[in-house]
Amino acid sequence: MIVCALPECDAEVKPPRKRFCSEPHARRNRQRSEVAIDVEKEDLRAALRRSQKSLARAKAKTEDLVAAVYQAAKDASLAQPPLPRIQVPTFKPGKGHPEVALLHTTDWQYGKLTDTYNMAKCEERIVLLAEKVALLTHIQRAEHPVKRISVLLGGDMMEGLNIFPGQAWEVDGFLFAQMFGCVAIMRELFRNLLAQFEVVDVWEEWGNHGRIGRKGDWPRSDNTDRMVYEIVRQSFANEPRLIWHSHTSWYNMVEIGNYRAMLIHGDEIKSFGGNTPAFGILRKATAWSSGVVENFKDVYMGHFHTPMSLTLPNGGTVFATGSTESDNAYAAEFVAARGKPSQRLHYIDPRKGRVTCEYKVYLDDYETTREEASQPIDEHVPEDQQP
Repeated sequence: MIVCALPECDAEVKPPRKRFCSEPHARRNRQRSEVAIDVEKEDLRAALRRSQKSLARAKAKTEDLVAAVYQAAKDASLAQPPLPRIQVPTFKPGKGHPEVALLHTTDWQYGKLTDTYNMAKCEERIVLLAEKVALLTHIQRAEHPVKRISVLLGGDMMEGLNIFPGQAWEVDGFLFAQMFGCVAIMRELFRNLLAQFEVVDVWEEWGNHGRIGRKGDWPRSDNTDRMVYEIVRQSFANEPRLIWHSHTSWYNMVEIGNYRAMLIHGDEIKSFGGNTPAFGILRKATAWSSGVVENFKDVYMGHFHTPMSLTLPNGGTVFATGSTESDNAYAAEFVAARGKPSQRLHYIDPRKGRVTCEYKVYLDDYETTREEASQPIDEHVPEDQQP
């Protein structure tokens, strides 16, 4: 026996009917179904309204962040007027073939706060970097002229604020302070270099810490590194000896005579478990050199805060440069690494198109200034140590 499908009815369903014992019962069931559907629709509409409100709040928050970043960039630009020209330096170099200095400076992480690193320490180390560039170039000039320098800005010059959860509690200053301070330090670096070289070429690349908002929220080109670069570039508008090579791609191609190098930040290469992916770096660089981008010999990158050199199949080299920061708790805990703050200085033969000299410039010994380094060394050997 088939019983009526209406819950409160237990009458028998007789042919030709199949589910309900009568038409009124079938109609009552349809009405209940329609009510249930209406309730479900209303629940879905309410859920959709909540999602839209949540999305609108998140979008407004991100838009406010972007607006604040651009306002900070504008304020920093207004507060930094164009600088006066700097006198052209004169030197008496050796008579060898002229070479060009190349300074790869990257990953300042200005605004980062650790036990031994903050915004003041970053500024101190960039001052030391300029002093060591002057000292090492003075040594090079004893043999050959070095009239130009190419500065490769590798990105992550600022620490940022919203790159990972909780980052706001690990900074020494918020976005405006980071941008304003980074601009001031970079301007002073270029002023020092203009006092040491006849021409300063600047090649730029931006990093992942310059990203605004979470990854994918906004175009990659909306980047605080780019804003800092543009403010600094405009402040040297009256200085024809500083030549800025801007770009809008994920890489920049450096040209020094016959020398070609690819400048990237390094986040284009993914790592696993926090390790520096040496094999991944070589694989990607080798693929790029096969014709994916313009022809180049070497690659300069940062991002991993680990200085190293890797030889490419084409005879070139991947030069990975360190960071100015120190005592990164994340690196110590998850990567089990603690590198010394350093940057990279090379000298290039523009005729042969190759690197002739490499320096890893350490920045954790501020006491060793140019004046102290020029002091004579006491070569006296105590009697008990004489052969």
